[in-house]
Amino acid sequence: MSSPDDSQILSLLQTAQAGDQKAAAELLPLVYAELHQLARAKLARQAPGQTLTPTALVHEAYMRIAGDSDLSWEGRQHFFFAAARAMRDLLVEQARRKAGPKHGGGRRRMELDEACLILEPPSDDVLAVHEALQELEERDPMKAQIVLLRYFTGLTMDETASVLGLPARTLDRHWRYTRAWLMKRLS
Repeated sequence: MSSPDDSQILSLLQTAQAGDQKAAAELLPLVYAELHQLARAKLARQAPGQTLTPTALVHEAYMRIAGDSDLSWEGRQHFFFAAARAMRDLLVEQARRKAGPKHGGGRRRMELDEACLILEPPSDDVLAVHEALQELEERDPMKAQIVLLRYFTGLTMDETASVLGLPARTLDRHWRYTRAWLMKRLS
């Protein structure tokens, strides 16, 4: 993940957090491409029928984290962790909304032509992963961060290792264990 100078991003994050609208306006273009790439990767893994676009996901996540005055940014990594978490929360909220009775609950939509069956995206999958991730977060926060970066933001193994500051072999070992744990938990 190539990016502008980390110190420039951190400086703008802290200034924007203090309420400087100019700094917030300067920050978004610097991080937008990376955030959009993360959102696009995440949404590409969603089931067909997804109504949320990468642009909308980035904007919603950015509004959540930029407007949170309780956070004090420790660096670029912290900002992108917060963005990944905001994206995850937004996708979970959308899945819950779609599973609600006003949006058809568990019903499936069918075209009049029965040969052309259209199913709503499986919101249960997103919710099940969210619940498993919450449990994993309580047991081992590092492994939960790995899932967050790999599953919800679509980072590669090398990018995840770089963000977490772990050797690639260590990350690979953690990822294999975590995937096995999740498969067992979700089955």
